[in-house]
Amino acid sequence: MRESGAVTRSTLRQQIADALRDEVLAGRLQPGREFTVKQIAEQYGVSATPVREALFDLSAQGLLESDQHRGFRVREFTVADYRSMVEARTLVMDGVIRGIYHGPSLAPAYPDCLVSVRRRAQEAARAAQGGDLDILIGYDLRFWRELGALVGNTYINDFLHRLRVQAWVFAVPYLRHDAGARDWLWHGHPELVAAVTLGSHDAVRAVIDDFNAHALSWADRLAAGNPSHLGHGPQPTGQTSPSGSP
Repeated sequence: MRESGAVTRSTLRQQIADALRDEVLAGRLQPGREFTVKQIAEQYGVSATPVREALFDLSAQGLLESDQHRGFRVREFTVADYRSMVEARTLVMDGVIRGIYHGPSLAPAYPDCLVSVRRRAQEAARAAQGGDLDILIGYDLRFWRELGALVGNTYINDFLHRLRVQAWVFAVPYLRHDAGARDWLWHGHPELVAAVTLGSHDAVRAVIDDFNAHALSWADRLAAGNPSHLGHGPQPTGQTSPSGSP
């Protein structure tokens, strides 16, 4: 019975952490928002123990900050933080690509495994093109998670997943107030799956480089204090809008 109880508590802990993470990603828990274990426990109608464990889990993932006197607070990421996230995942992904591809091209390596990933890619691209942020975030995270699993290194995949969640947490407050978000959200997921299916080192590199370059371009615009130009809004002649994504 003791073992069964531990499993139940662990499951509840994960459920609460997932629910709160979804609240942050949806923008309903804004950066800087403060709350206590008691408030969350009352909200979900559970005891304080699994709530406290869930909140510490989210703190360890970098989504919350804890204060022994004031409780927990949704972390406020800066543009510099976001740029560092993009640069970190760029370095890791470069290493992954080099490790997988030892030449300019390879024969298709994952035809069966890519069926689910391809479906995620199509749904993510459709949501991005339609400007449906809530659906996009879910499919985008699952897409990268499943694609990363093909590498076979759970440590790398977990690290990259954590960075992507943090990047979305940073981006959501800006996107909610950007009427042009639909025009710039990255929807190159199917192109990346096609490149991986072909086993083309150059094609995979091109899509990944484009993805990261657009993310950094968006960071530049935010740093310049001009969030109204995140999409295809008015811009100086000759400039093109980024088509990026967190």
